[in-house]
Amino acid sequence: MVDPQITSAETLSAPQTFAIAPLIRITLLTLYVALTLPLPFLADATVAPVPSTFLWVGITLGGIGLYGGLSERVQVDADGIQVGYPVWINWLLRRGWTLPWQRVTALKPRSTGQGGLVYYFVGDDQQAYLLPMRVSGFAQLTRYIQVHTDIDMRDVKPLAQPWMYFILLICATLLLAVDGWVLWTATHFG
Repeated sequence: MVDPQITSAETLSAPQTFAIAPLIRITLLTLYVALTLPLPFLADATVAPVPSTFLWVGITLGGIGLYGGLSERVQVDADGIQVGYPVWINWLLRRGWTLPWQRVTALKPRSTGQGGLVYYFVGDDQQAYLLPMRVSGFAQLTRYIQVHTDIDMRDVKPLAQPWMYFILLICATLLLAVDGWVLWTATHFG
């Protein structure tokens, strides 16, 4: 049964692309910077056996990898759903997947170790395909899926609520501020 709040049929047949929510991307990138930025400075201050240049290279490569991982895209159209990464990082990360709507037989929930729920599409070959749940416009994505598969998606909610990432962003920002203060103090007062 289709939800009466679903937008027009034309909207739900036109190709759409969903990216990971900006709040999630910003939060995880900020946390990465806050956790890794002090390392090269600490290596110099403590005369560590690992040169700070190696740490800068590692942090940069790790940042590019994290940004690439957060660039996952979900594309839907009248034919099916496709999950993948941009070409520039696709060679490094896991392969995406494509599933035509007519091959979807069910949507199965699975509990996570933290007590949440994730959902898998089950294809006609009994292979499971993870439903991306951290995309911006998740409600629109579920409406799109419901229209094209006749699977009731009303109870499917995102894995993590925005307030969780907002709290993590505040903590990461505070950590970044403390990092800045420590580094400023260390460089100005020896």
